[in-house]
Amino acid sequence: MRTTVEMKSQHRSALLALAARRGEKGFSSVLAEAIEEYLDAERLRAQRREELLSVAGALSPEDAEALRRSTIALRENWR
Repeated sequence: MRTTVEMKSQHRSALLALAARRGEKGFSSVLAEAIEEYLDAERLRAQRREELLSVAGALSPEDAEALRRSTIALRENWR
């Protein structure tokens, strides 16, 4: 599908250079690959978010407080 995309001139130049190094005339395939990778990463982020939210409330208040204290102690000694 053809569409119009607004982009910075330096991004266009970089895409054209990358396509040229691959022996391609235009940068459509480079852009398609970048979009696919971005969408895959976004799907993974959404999946991780759902997994994290699914464990909400799994700790007792006491265990949650102990974990919070341990985390604070670790962060204070972080290098």
